[in-house]
Amino acid sequence: MLASRKILLGLLASLVGLALTCSPAAYAQQIIGTPGSPSATTTIEGNQLPPPPQPFRGKVERNAAQSTPYWPARVVPPKGAPNVLLIMTDDTGFGVSSTFGGVIPTPNLDRIARDGLRYTNFNSTALCSPTRAAIITGRNHHSVGFGVVAEQSTGYPGYNSIIPRDKATIGKILKDHGYWTSWFGKDHNTPEFQASAAGPFDQWPVGMGFDYFYGFVGGDANQWQPNLFRNTTPIYPYYNNPGWNLVTAMADDAIEYMKRITAINPEQPFFIYYVPGAVHAPHHPTPEWIKKISDMHLFDEGWNKLRDTIFANQKKLGVIPQDAKLTPWPKDLLKEWDQLSADEKKMFIRQVDVFAAYWAYTDHEIGRVIQQVEDMGKLDNTLIIYIAGDNGNSAEGSLIGTPNEVASIQGIPVPVEGQLKYFYDVWGSDQTYPHMAVPWTWAFDTPFSWTKQIASHFGGIRQGMAISWPKVIKDKGGIRNQFTHVIDIVPTILEAAGIKAPKVVDGIQQKPIEGTSFMYTFDKANESAPSRHTTQYFEMMGDHALYHDGWIASTKVMRPPWDVAGSVSQDPASFPYELYDLRKDWTQNDNVAAKYPNKVKEMDKLFWAEATKYQVLPLDATVATRIVAPRPSLSAGRTEFSWSGEVTGTPNGDAPSILAASYNVKADVDIPEGGAEGMIVTQGGRFGGYGFYVLKNKPVFLWNLVDLKRIRWEGADALAPGKHTLEFDFKYDGLGFGTLAFNNISGVGRGGIGVLKVDGKEVARQAMERTIPFILQWDENFDIGADTGTPVAEDYQVPFKFTGTLDKLTLTIDRPKLSPEDIKKLETTGRNNRASE
Repeated sequence: MLASRKILLGLLASLVGLALTCSPAAYAQQIIGTPGSPSATTTIEGNQLPPPPQPFRGKVERNAAQSTPYWPARVVPPKGAPNVLLIMTDDTGFGVSSTFGGVIPTPNLDRIARDGLRYTNFNSTALCSPTRAAIITGRNHHSVGFGVVAEQSTGYPGYNSIIPRDKATIGKILKDHGYWTSWFGKDHNTPEFQASAAGPFDQWPVGMGFDYFYGFVGGDANQWQPNLFRNTTPIYPYYNNPGWNLVTAMADDAIEYMKRITAINPEQPFFIYYVPGAVHAPHHPTPEWIKKISDMHLFDEGWNKLRDTIFANQKKLGVIPQDAKLTPWPKDLLKEWDQLSADEKKMFIRQVDVFAAYWAYTDHEIGRVIQQVEDMGKLDNTLIIYIAGDNGNSAEGSLIGTPNEVASIQGIPVPVEGQLKYFYDVWGSDQTYPHMAVPWTWAFDTPFSWTKQIASHFGGIRQGMAISWPKVIKDKGGIRNQFTHVIDIVPTILEAAGIKAPKVVDGIQQKPIEGTSFMYTFDKANESAPSRHTTQYFEMMGDHALYHDGWIASTKVMRPPWDVAGSVSQDPASFPYELYDLRKDWTQNDNVAAKYPNKVKEMDKLFWAEATKYQVLPLDATVATRIVAPRPSLSAGRTEFSWSGEVTGTPNGDAPSILAASYNVKADVDIPEGGAEGMIVTQGGRFGGYGFYVLKNKPVFLWNLVDLKRIRWEGADALAPGKHTLEFDFKYDGLGFGTLAFNNISGVGRGGIGVLKVDGKEVARQAMERTIPFILQWDENFDIGADTGTPVAEDYQVPFKFTGTLDKLTLTIDRPKLSPEDIKKLETTGRNNRASE
């Protein structure tokens, strides 16, 4: 009897051991190789990251000769865990790529779809930073502090742009399980006030679990001269390197990285988060790609015909239902193509050709990265997730497009006549920061309505996604229509790797993952299985919606997303609802709110429950106001600053702002024999900013008004050798940012008088009728003693180091304060604004 029990217990133990070693879901810890040997490896259970120290099982005597060493085993992922290449482009609508019915050729997205699956019901958050925070954490964007972009952060838990340590990223989880982890491209999840090269770095990629980072920090970047970092070090590979472009350079660096890590340890799996800045403005493809796309004449028949073509292609491909309806063209908001003049058509075709070239160029470079995976023999066990867009296509280029997004985002138009005359031939080059007209954007979000920023309608949140994993996905070319969301990416990757979400990371108890794995859809048997993600809220700048079991309650769009500087509602909680039955109405074409009022109430109640649960409150519909809201930066609360010597690379978020204020800049310099030149202080660049510099031994202060006008103060006489005080004083004639609190922009963008002085003597005086209202060029820095990035004027070249000695630089800012009378007037105006709404 005893012998039988032993045999039975032994058999059970064997079966349990087999289950633990063969089933990734068991998350068992297993040592591979001889324990204690230098080559031993181990998987980990993963409840605690990093894992607890391994016990020493050797022997320690007084002498090494009588002792036995014992090495801790190197942590490795579960056997068979795939490499992961997670690709996401920027500002790409559902109808942009050929893979989802668009006319722009994207052979590499097509390749992933052909070798794997196409997902037609995958949704984002409607904006850059929020989607990116969600995709790396598996939590809703408000849960991780990114209710809006980093540049609009405010002091509420859902909006402070700080990913809390109780919600670890996928990079951190995979790194601690033995993956190589890297991040290439756009980092829009570092708080603007922590983006300087001085740190802190815990909210940079290298502080969030990514071993290696190559990219830019912020919402977008000049692809010809970006604000670029390797890990946390600024780099300038474009200096004296004409034709350099980040889209190609980023692919080159990723390929070199894969070669390097594979040479070091070919068995260790990698996780690569590959997120180019394209096709967010500025649209910066190479001339070769512009010519290639222009020669195809894809857009000659205009945006209305384009929309019809995309819609027909989508039905042909099966990426929308055959009974889907094309949402109507918003004739009250956007012109139809036939209403345009010949000049408008010419300019708008140029804009869209450059956009399309940018997208095709980006897909081509992504293809090089994918091809490298295959060339290394790793494609079979690599999970490739290729998402076209972190939100819908962008409408931030204005109704007529712009050669400079820094202008359009602040409500400053450039007439078509001016675009044709000054920018047509250089559109897309480093002389422009371009974006296209809104009607193209609307067409690229076909078959849906609205665009980026709009969380309530699919034009802002529906993304095309393709996934391949040759070893696992056998339904090649299949289509999946289950509702999925960006927060579902992390749990899907974890399930694929056989890794569970940790309970404790760096000693901090973790909050649950909020997404739902959709790995079940990889199996053809689940092709038509119900979605396991049944409820999802959406919210962006007051606009909100609630999806639940095939229905969506969407608030009416109260602010067109291209209107970023006007007054907004102070009561977004009361926005009226539309209701759509998505089981019958894939595109949100038929509003049935009046037919089902009780359903609207049910959905509204559920929205507020979700909003409370995930830190969505308080709702805030403001746009420009939040750009200039006070934040805990290195310059917060200060009005006086001083420096000496060269200090470069301070980003906007940590730099003192002189917009909508009076200010005085004073530089104590020493001019050598033979004269000097170079930058004293500058902020911004070619597309908006200011510079105080010495040119040919004469002092210059210059304002670049978003590349449309330059106002210049210059001393007539050369500076004698020796010590001098160079001074620029500006008196602002306006009420300042304080008016924004009253939903009123009258205090910003006003003019003033500027005076340039040398050793206390006035040498130039000039009035400015207008000033830049809200923000300087955001991908540039505040630099002292040199100029990084692009120049504010064309009379010098970066880095333009100051060749004299800068003993001391002092900046004093005098920000306007509202009087009781000012406040009373603004309150009256505010009441009138609300009445008109």
